[in-house]
Amino acid sequence: MSSVLSKKIQDGIALLPNRPGVYQMKDADDKIIYIGKAKNLKKRVSQYFLRPQSGKVAAMVSHVDHFDFIIVSSDKEAFILEMNMIQTHYPRYNIMLMDDSHYPYIALRRGGDPHLKIARNQTDKKYFYFGPYPSSSSAYQAIDLLNKIYPTRKCRTIPAKPCLYYSLGQCLAPCIKPLEEGKAEELYSSIKRFLGGDVADAKRVIRAKMEEASERMDFEAAAEYKKTLDSIDYVVQKESVELTGDNVSRDVVGFAEREGYLSLSLLTYRRGMLLGKNVHVVPSFGEVEEQIADLLLQYYQTHEAPRQLVCRLPGVKEEIEAIYEEIEVVYPHEGRLVDMIDLASLNARQGLDAHFMSARLSDDNERLLEELGSLLEIKTPYRIELFDNSHLQGSEAVGAMVCYINGEPNKKMYRKYRLSAENAGDDYHSMVEVTSRRYGRIKEEGSSFPDLILTDGGLPQVHATEEGLGKVGVTIPVFGLYKNDRHQTEGLIDSEGKTYPINNKSPLFFLLMRMQDEVHRFAISFHIASRSKAMTNSLFSGIEGIGKKREAKLREHYPSIESLRNASVDELAQLIPLEAAKALHAKLHGDD
Repeated sequence: MSSVLSKKIQDGIALLPNRPGVYQMKDADDKIIYIGKAKNLKKRVSQYFLRPQSGKVAAMVSHVDHFDFIIVSSDKEAFILEMNMIQTHYPRYNIMLMDDSHYPYIALRRGGDPHLKIARNQTDKKYFYFGPYPSSSSAYQAIDLLNKIYPTRKCRTIPAKPCLYYSLGQCLAPCIKPLEEGKAEELYSSIKRFLGGDVADAKRVIRAKMEEASERMDFEAAAEYKKTLDSIDYVVQKESVELTGDNVSRDVVGFAEREGYLSLSLLTYRRGMLLGKNVHVVPSFGEVEEQIADLLLQYYQTHEAPRQLVCRLPGVKEEIEAIYEEIEVVYPHEGRLVDMIDLASLNARQGLDAHFMSARLSDDNERLLEELGSLLEIKTPYRIELFDNSHLQGSEAVGAMVCYINGEPNKKMYRKYRLSAENAGDDYHSMVEVTSRRYGRIKEEGSSFPDLILTDGGLPQVHATEEGLGKVGVTIPVFGLYKNDRHQTEGLIDSEGKTYPINNKSPLFFLLMRMQDEVHRFAISFHIASRSKAMTNSLFSGIEGIGKKREAKLREHYPSIESLRNASVDELAQLIPLEAAKALHAKLHGDD
């Protein structure tokens, strides 16, 4: 060991305890490059240095100068600490699953007036939940149909007078009269039966109305009822695809490996239906079972945990059940569950093939970042932050920052800044303000700094960024994207005015352009949203009868000026007094 390992590493291994905890691998600059958890710190950490390694693990170990660790009392504490530390420091070798999408549910409010909405989780105890549904479109189709069939409350807030839905017989108007005793319970029962698949009563009532309309020769109404019947058949048939009669919420795990990469596939089954799949391809890092367990633990931080997790990895069971007591990990040997695992494994292999064909391998990004570091004569910039400001003749001035880690956008680390009035319209001092605020905050919190800052706007913006850094006593490499006489980005420039041209057909150039486009998009979208809010602020001001509470109601129902402009006086009067509605409508349409 002494001939290979440094004295610092040897001493560190000797101090490791046989206890659970979290370890941090650090490079020669004391920067954390990897964070992990272990049931036994001595056993886990020493393996990195005493066993032969390959691929990403070998690359990480080659950069380790020393390591540190924190002892905790349990595996669960280790997991929580590991997640918190990773999301604070974002080490370059940690693999995080960023996808936090959720399948939608239909939520029926408990008590009061029956009201339906789409929900992405089941956390609000004020609602009953049905689903999940395979997609937002299928959930909205079902909720639109329910709102059409049953006289549910449609308004989020109670208006002052009945709306159009009452006239159509699709609302019982709780705004003007309380529901009859037992009516709410009857509605609840009917909706629950419908969502449970029992649509016979609903179809019988609608068919009777269709026949009645036909008898009185109201063929238009009869045709509408026929459409509703067809919609019921369509929605119910669509939701019954692959129905097995098994109501256990279940996720099925499959995986595949190839040339240093691991593909994890999760098939999601709810109400006996296969709703969809999630495939994550990541560099293979250590023992397969341990890495898959870590990825699954991350995944269930932001996704609904199933009642049952099916996989053929014995080592995963203990890890998952120690953290998520509500999940039962099943290891089948035969039968239908084995077939499900085979299907998940097939999807994992397909995802791995697609990843290798997509030319988006992290190795490619790593090579490009090494090329960028070499070009700029700095250490490889694994974490890059880019800034841009946006305003319209000084109004609604905003700043924006996007963050790229290992060449990929990390949207959780994006930041928005409203600029002070004194700097609005002044691009130089706006950049000074934004960068000093950003890195002053990071310094105060003790978080990690990026390896490189890129600005758009050439030399002046580089100087402004360095001034902002100087105000808070921080040193980070800063370069600007500069343009040629035809206003085309040509390369990078440093604070001394030295330029670093980049071939506009090279992969590195396109990587930088994607970053530049993203920070532009983020800054402009924030500016447009701020300008829209400012315009609605000026619209509401001076109108008698619109205070803060009513303004909030209007914003909730009409999030954009365009939606406000399309509202009639009667629609506005459901939220605010009639005279205020008339005044607002006139202001929106420029009436005298």
